[in-house]
Amino acid sequence: MFTGIIEELGVVRRTQSSPTGASIVVAAREVLSGLKIGDSIAVSGPCLTVTAFDQDTFTAFVMTETLNRTTLGRLKPGHRVNLERAMLLGGRLGGHLVSGHVDAVVTLTQSSPQGGATLLNFEAPAELLRYIVTKGSVALDGVSLTVIKVESTGFSVGIIPHTGQETTLGTKEIGAAVNLEVDLIGKYVEKMLEPRLHDVAKGTNKMTIDLLMEKGYLPYKSLFQRGGSG
Repeated sequence: MFTGIIEELGVVRRTQSSPTGASIVVAAREVLSGLKIGDSIAVSGPCLTVTAFDQDTFTAFVMTETLNRTTLGRLKPGHRVNLERAMLLGGRLGGHLVSGHVDAVVTLTQSSPQGGATLLNFEAPAELLRYIVTKGSVALDGVSLTVIKVESTGFSVGIIPHTGQETTLGTKEIGAAVNLEVDLIGKYVEKMLEPRLHDVAKGTNKMTIDLLMEKGYLPYKSLFQRGGSG
């Protein structure tokens, strides 16, 4: 698990393709501290496993599935990437819970100054927008950000100057592809509710306000009665 708080910007040294994926070598400094083979590092969003390292770089293998579903397959030597080591239990959770499992690649459609920040608009698929809520969290290239607005075809976030300087988001141009991870809590909630929703669709759900009150989920029935004052 990660927090979406980027520790440093790394630089891709080289990549090497194979029939089953690709190896990527990244120059870094902060994330090398205490590093061990098998450790996890989020590289611009996707969680990768360290297979080798030296005093200046680490190497990770990227399987074909990850290459197909993220922007990692487009990386070339010299490209900068956002780096974050897996979070430590007991540490501060400065962003939100990030799994490092990218849901989709989205497109930057607009970038505009707003006060002292920069407003970024992204186009995203409808099947993922249902998990994105205003004032909720998303991870973009591994960066934890707060959603400002959700529309029918996309969403917007804001980045402060520090985020723009310390991550790759500050240099993205219109049309840039960015790795998106939605808040995984929403996906778990939806999965748990699926049987209930199926029952509602069939008309067999026996859930009532009285039952919810009996089980302690609703404190005041009047809140759900037409004309009730609460």
